[in-house]
Amino acid sequence: MTSSDFQSLRRQLLIGLGSLATVPHLFAQSNSGKIVKVIVGFPAGQATDQVARFLTEKLQHITNDNYVIENRPGQGGSIALGQLAQSPSNGSVMMLAHMSAIATNPHIYKSVNYNSQKDFSAVGLVGDLPFVLAVNPNLPIKNLKELVDYAKVNPTQLSNSSSGIGTVSHLALEEFKRRAGIQSLHVPYSGSVAGLTDVIAGNLTMALETASAVRPHVESGKLRVIAVGSSKRLGGVYKDVPNFIEQGYKDFTAATWIMFIYPQGTPKSEINTSYSALMKVMSTPEVEQKLISLGCLPRTSGSIEEANQYLQKEYVNWGEIVTRNQVVKI
Repeated sequence: MTSSDFQSLRRQLLIGLGSLATVPHLFAQSNSGKIVKVIVGFPAGQATDQVARFLTEKLQHITNDNYVIENRPGQGGSIALGQLAQSPSNGSVMMLAHMSAIATNPHIYKSVNYNSQKDFSAVGLVGDLPFVLAVNPNLPIKNLKELVDYAKVNPTQLSNSSSGIGTVSHLALEEFKRRAGIQSLHVPYSGSVAGLTDVIAGNLTMALETASAVRPHVESGKLRVIAVGSSKRLGGVYKDVPNFIEQGYKDFTAATWIMFIYPQGTPKSEINTSYSALMKVMSTPEVEQKLISLGCLPRTSGSIEEANQYLQKEYVNWGEIVTRNQVVKI
């Protein structure tokens, strides 16, 4: 064998050994965690969906699991929640659940096929999505007092969209109208986009929707926000907009919480692992800042038990609001 042949054989052996060295790495990657489906009850691009995609990306770095988002919009999140209730309780399916689906829809829809108090196990809260009250900028309305004055002079002229019957955009605005003593025609939509489009076009007067959904229309001048639903003022384009409380509506807030949950019967070990991972993710300044930029005010549960108790409490609380506003079950 010549020196040249020897060098060639040596290179081939080294290449072969290098390839073998990558095999354990590839094997580890292919077995680096289970696939977890995360159901979201709203269309892609809406606030809950954006938060879900961001947080699951961060959770993946901690749990090593692979999270896949599945959007199942409709009926204010109830279709998605019904799917979760029928899903395997082995830790392979979870949901970033919206308050409306758990706490309000069972009091409104006859067709809801789950029991909010029995069918789910909470992991923990993620945060609140504050709502803002937006009007068509061509109207002579710049605050709540002017809205109420306009409504009393034009008692049949107000109209408002919502993301669907039983959603916060519906029930919270009904509560405000009741307290303000004004009337407005309610027009429900499936999600926020179509309703906001009609307010921008002047077909409707106003909409109470999430700050994140309304923000681009405020920035473009297509909508004017006259009140924010958080207990504190928001930043950015909303920094000069007072909340409902500042404008005379004591204790009035309009926000919805979102929370990770599993089907009932999911092993406690799976829930504990998810809770610990979520707490690690939520404790970082980067995550806090990103959530705020998405229109979500971070809020966590002190424990899994606290999260489950909160679900029960909210179910009762929103049931009373539905009854008080005489919303007919459909």
